[in-house]
Amino acid sequence: MRPAVLTLSLVFALVLAGPVFAQPQLLKVWPDGVPGAVNNPQYTEETIKIETGAERILKIVEPTIAVYLPTKVKANGTAVVVCPGGGYVRLAMDHEGTQIAAWLNDAGITCVLLKYRMPSDSAMVDKTIGPLQDVQEAIRITRRHAAAWHLDPHRIGVMGFSAGGHLAASASTRFDEKVYASDTTSARPDFSILMYPVISMQPGVTHNGSRKNLLGTDPDQRMVDHASNELRVTPATPIAFLVHSTDDGAVPVENSLRYLQALKKNTVAGEMHIFERGGHGYGLATSRTTTERGWPPLCIAWLRMHGMLE
Repeated sequence: MRPAVLTLSLVFALVLAGPVFAQPQLLKVWPDGVPGAVNNPQYTEETIKIETGAERILKIVEPTIAVYLPTKVKANGTAVVVCPGGGYVRLAMDHEGTQIAAWLNDAGITCVLLKYRMPSDSAMVDKTIGPLQDVQEAIRITRRHAAAWHLDPHRIGVMGFSAGGHLAASASTRFDEKVYASDTTSARPDFSILMYPVISMQPGVTHNGSRKNLLGTDPDQRMVDHASNELRVTPATPIAFLVHSTDDGAVPVENSLRYLQALKKNTVAGEMHIFERGGHGYGLATSRTTTERGWPPLCIAWLRMHGMLE
């Protein structure tokens, strides 16, 4: 009798702790070799702990995707490639990664969590396109696996946080840019979710750290314009959901405002929620008491409105 009681108690404790998710499927983004990679034995992946105790990943050499599949009961055929933030110098794979995977899975959405390379002259021939190469291929991998992962190939989106938001926006505006030799699989996301994103590289608007890490210390105006996503929106840019806070001291809210204005100018559907308080880098905002906690249900409602959760 005692073993049965212990087993039931354990199950009950797990239920109280929250949903249990299966181990993700891990895949290399470039199993046949990373394009434009520089062989540098001194440049190796690192994991550090920040002041809060959370871990951050630096110096990624081998980009990967972790595929989190929802339960068959909840699965709806939609997938999102998730790009955590970190100023193009490190990745916040917890609150902007694994926690997002759990939230997406709960909504029946497959999460493809991307561990992308940080732009670095020490690791790649052209650091300005390294991260874009990774996200384009991650989207293509997801689309190629649509049948195996029970996905609708026309319901594959991209989501990014902060500098990861710049990468997600770049995937949305530069999906036709040939930054590596690929097959004909489309790299265009069907929608984007941009969380307190770095959109622009223009002085006075951009996040200076992200700009320096991606473009260098003194980029010419052509490079700056090319990497400013508000200038690259066209009618072919996918629909977007944006979240920002007016008191964001790291990435000015003007980034999202400029992107929304560009979407409107090109008659692309876009929805934006600007919160009075929240600051920067809050992920799902589960530990916050201010208004930015309301964005996840708003995002789900937006996805449902566009037929992505059917």
